[in-house]
Amino acid sequence: MTDYASPLLLGYARRDLYLSDPHIEQMKQDLKALADLEGYTMGPVYVEDPASAPAAFDALVEAVKRHEITTVLLPDWRHLALVGAPAAIKQQFEQVTGARFLLYSADP
Repeated sequence: MTDYASPLLLGYARRDLYLSDPHIEQMKQDLKALADLEGYTMGPVYVEDPASAPAAFDALVEAVKRHEITTVLLPDWRHLALVGAPAAIKQQFEQVTGARFLLYSADP
């Protein structure tokens, strides 16, 4: 059951930084667990394929603007590197959308 009262979180990750689809699914489950813990509802995780970049990032930006999302989870800053220099992409993303990136690390 989806909790529409809690804020929606989206995610973004690069496919080529994972060994296999099961690793990607585990990352998505990790992001969902963090969202649940922090009182968010986890929405889609936009997974960027290097062959079609920046299609997933562009879709993410549109979804953030359309749904007035305030936070996007990233496993690591290098996930932005397919789109450009991570620091520049972060700054541009925040200016264009008003949302911020939140880093998630599975490390203790």
